[in-house]
Amino acid sequence: MTPTRRAALSAFALASAAFTADCGAAAPPSEGVLETGTLASGLVPSPVKYTVLRPPGHAAAGLPLLLFLHGGDGDNGFLARFQHTIDAAWAADELAPCLVVTPDADRSLYLDYFDGSQKWETFIVEELIPDLRRTYGLANGRSATVVAGISMGGLGAARLGLKHPELFGGLAALEPGVEPALRFADVRTRNAFQRGRPFIEARFGSPVNEGWWQANNPANVAIARRDAIAAAKLAIYLDVGDLDMFHIDEGTEFLHRVLWDQRILHEYRLLRGADHLGRTLAPRVGEALKWLDAQVLRPPPPDASYRAGLAGVNTLKRLAGVDDALRRPPLPPTQ
Repeated sequence: MTPTRRAALSAFALASAAFTADCGAAAPPSEGVLETGTLASGLVPSPVKYTVLRPPGHAAAGLPLLLFLHGGDGDNGFLARFQHTIDAAWAADELAPCLVVTPDADRSLYLDYFDGSQKWETFIVEELIPDLRRTYGLANGRSATVVAGISMGGLGAARLGLKHPELFGGLAALEPGVEPALRFADVRTRNAFQRGRPFIEARFGSPVNEGWWQANNPANVAIARRDAIAAAKLAIYLDVGDLDMFHIDEGTEFLHRVLWDQRILHEYRLLRGADHLGRTLAPRVGEALKWLDAQVLRPPPPDASYRAGLAGVNTLKRLAGVDDALRRPPLPPTQ
C-alpha cells in the first residue's frame, strides 16, 4: 500500500471513529450484553475474533441471527460502536430480540480469494453461522437469519444474501462497495480508487480473473441467480447517500437498476445530501434494522385494506388485456 493510500484510509478510519463515538453519546434505557469469542478455522487466518450483542433480558437460545458486517476500516469492534443504535431499536420495539454478531474479516471483501488462500464466504456460510447456532442455541431457518453491513460490509451483505437466498431471509446493504459494471474491464478508477490494483489482484487473481470477479460481483450474481432469488422471496434493502465520497452511489444505483431489470423485488433508498459518513448514518442503520424486522423477522399480516378497490382494477386490467404477471415493463439493458 502506498503512503498516500495508507494516509487516506487512516483519515477515513479516524473520521469513522469520531462519528461512531458521537453515536453512543446518549445511552438508551437498557443496554444489550456484549461478548467476544473466537472460532478456529483452516479456511481463513485463524482464530477469527467475533463480537456478540445479546438483547437485554434475553437468553440467546431460540433467538434469530443478525450478521452485522463491518466496513473496510473495521473489525469486530464495529459492533460495539453501533450498540447504541441497536439498543435503541430494541427499546422502541423496532427490531425483534436477536443475536447480533460481527466477525473480524479484515479487508477480505467477505469473499473466497481466487488463489484459495483465504475463503471468507465459505467460512461464514459453512463454519461461522452453524457454529453460532450450535453455541448459542439459535433458531434455524431463513426467517431467522438476516445479514446487514455498511460499506465493505454492505458489499458482503449483498453478495452473501444474493448468492445464498436459501440461507438468508433478508439482506440490508448500506452504501455497499459495489462498482457500476458487469465486467471488471469496465470498472473506472473513480469507482475503485480506494482499493488499488495490488489489493484487487490479491483477491481476484493477478491479472484479475474476469470470471471470478463476475462470479462475485453482486450485479452479476443477481442476473445469474435471478430465479432462485425470486423463488426465495429474498428481502433486499439498498441504501446510499447521493454525495458518497467514494462514488458508491453510482454502484448502488447500478445494482438497483439490475435488480429492477431482473424484476427482483427490493427496496432502494437514495438519501439526498448524505455522504459515506456523518450524522445520517446511525439513523439509516436504524431504518435498515426496522425494515429487516418488518420484512423478515416479524412480518405483519398481509394488508387487506385495499382489496375492494383492487378487484375493480384487476377487472379493468383483464378488459384491457394487461398481463399483470410481468409486474412492470422491460427496461433498456443496463449496459
